[in-house]
Amino acid sequence: MTAVFLDHASLDQGDLDLRTLHDSTAGLTLYDATAPHQVAERIGAHQVVITNKVVIDDEVMQACPELKVILIAATGTNNVDLQAAARRGIAVYNCQAYGTPAVAQHTLMLMLVLITRYDAYRQAVQDGAWQRSSQFCLLDYPIGELSGRTLGILGYGELGREVARLASAFGMRVRVGSIPGREHPDRPSLEQLLPEVDVLSLHCPLTDATRGMIGAAELAAMKPGSLLINAGRGGLVDEQALLDSLRCGHLGGAGLDVLTEEPPVNGNPLLDARLPNLVITPHCAWGSREARQRIVGQLAENLRHASSGTGPSPRRVAP
Repeated sequence: MTAVFLDHASLDQGDLDLRTLHDSTAGLTLYDATAPHQVAERIGAHQVVITNKVVIDDEVMQACPELKVILIAATGTNNVDLQAAARRGIAVYNCQAYGTPAVAQHTLMLMLVLITRYDAYRQAVQDGAWQRSSQFCLLDYPIGELSGRTLGILGYGELGREVARLASAFGMRVRVGSIPGREHPDRPSLEQLLPEVDVLSLHCPLTDATRGMIGAAELAAMKPGSLLINAGRGGLVDEQALLDSLRCGHLGGAGLDVLTEEPPVNGNPLLDARLPNLVITPHCAWGSREARQRIVGQLAENLRHASSGTGPSPRRVAP
């Protein structure tokens, strides 16, 4: 089958080996990016389309009768109309667990940057404060330790478990809480968990039940000086409430790799805050070269499975 990748540049920065993907098709066409009005035309008579964030809806599927397979170069399937694909007999595959090591290490990095006051000390050296110091060291900013602190995790899939493993290596105690809408009888509720933790790390999906689950009341329930880490989805946190908690000094710090709108073209109150205890990275936690290469491998595997039609595939999501 011939294939077209509509937003290839969202995955490959020129550093990936695409030979397995090319070898799995009868011809692969790559586009760096595709605007909504170009989608149907670029799919054309191709039987396979690969998309990361380009939307494939029922109208596109109707305009492309040769389309048989949709490969998503990510885990989330919200950019594909799965019901329309099922009605039309179009197989949809996603990628899974490709970024676990990258996101887990990024999560720990955010914790470490905050607790060691990395940004403050880095800036102090750049500003010459160490050079002017009367002592051999500069200790102007209080440094904490992860060891002995309690980490609360919301979302205990493969990623949550890897974060727990790394945190345990730093001497942290790990508590796993129940996610709203998916309560677990052996895990504390969100209300029970929040007062117990020194660091809260979010790794759960964004659903109607979890949207805005960390708001003003939840932040107020956390320990004074505690840290919030979000490498999950931006919509899990009420961003204005987070900013208010940081500004009033209740929350000790926050490390975010995600925001409610991405890219934040309409602005975001957190981006303008310039607070020393707020670290924001641009949804890059997943993007190690190794993780992106795993996506290429999974895309090729999914395409080979779609072509052969043999055996079950845990990555096929529709129909």
